[in-house]
Amino acid sequence: MSTSTPEGSQSKARSTAGAKGANYHRQCTGAALRTVEAHSTPQPLTLYGAAFCPFVHRVWIALEVLGVPYRYIEVDPYEKPKSLLEVNPKGLVPSLRIEGKDGESRGLGESTVILEYLHERFVDSSQSSSNGKSLLPSLSSASSSSSSEQAVYQRAQHRLVSHHLNAKLIPAFYRFLQAQEPEKQVQFGGEFVDEIRWFQERLEEADKVSKAEGGGGGGDFFGGAKEIGWTDVMLAPWAFRATNVLHHFRSLSLSSPTLFPPNSRYDRWTQAVFSHPAFLATTSTEDLYLDSYARYAENRPNTSQVAKAINEGREFGTGDGDGDDEERGEGKRRVGVEQC
Repeated sequence: MSTSTPEGSQSKARSTAGAKGANYHRQCTGAALRTVEAHSTPQPLTLYGAAFCPFVHRVWIALEVLGVPYRYIEVDPYEKPKSLLEVNPKGLVPSLRIEGKDGESRGLGESTVILEYLHERFVDSSQSSSNGKSLLPSLSSASSSSSSEQAVYQRAQHRLVSHHLNAKLIPAFYRFLQAQEPEKQVQFGGEFVDEIRWFQERLEEADKVSKAEGGGGGGDFFGGAKEIGWTDVMLAPWAFRATNVLHHFRSLSLSSPTLFPPNSRYDRWTQAVFSHPAFLATTSTEDLYLDSYARYAENRPNTSQVAKAINEGREFGTGDGDGDDEERGEGKRRVGVEQC
């Protein structure tokens, strides 16, 4: 299957980027930079993001898919600007600034929460998005009570899978990347691959359910959809970073014949996601990711709240969290970890 790919995904970038001691990038590159420049004028919604952050990437893809007017402000998450702190006192990204009709600004943090806000405001409410797109099965287009129930159930399936991605697959990505001892790299690498297998099984199951319920299917996104959806957006940033960051630093090749070869269900999913216009428009050149994730691969101190949580053996919460908040639950320390 021939598809477009993000700029700078050639092997040449791998040979020069991601060197020991490399520092993170403070500005997007390639197509993502052009998208930043195209969204630089004031709008009722402002997304504060960091060039390398996968949590930001989620929200950014969704904004592009839904066609919601927005302004994008790039920030260095370790040198927090005043305008960011005004809407998120912790200065974490992603943060969404919402200009109210009363002239007051409100703020939201956490990628999952922001996605829910965008969908409820611009898709599920009367204020539909400008292009009519949706990330979840439509409730308004259901022609009967049975089809409405089916759409509600399908939405629940998206949320169940997304919960697992946040709680299990994404932490496995960081454990593998941050592991320094060879035996730990083997262990955590195996756990990450197992999580990808779990996701492939969910893709296959969702395809079967869609066909059985007369949903048509035939597409390569989650649920056999022909358009990118909620679950796809939730995982896409880490799936992409697995192809370059984990390949470069941990020699992982998910497309190998023994894992997820061409035309496997996971491979078809990645092909569909990575060639989607909204993904391409929000993705930088490969050197940005290799340089920016060198600090994770070397497990440097003070890298991020995500890295700190992994090193301390703290469990991720139900979502991606907001950085520093901890709570006790079921005898285990849980942490919100949304800071790149």
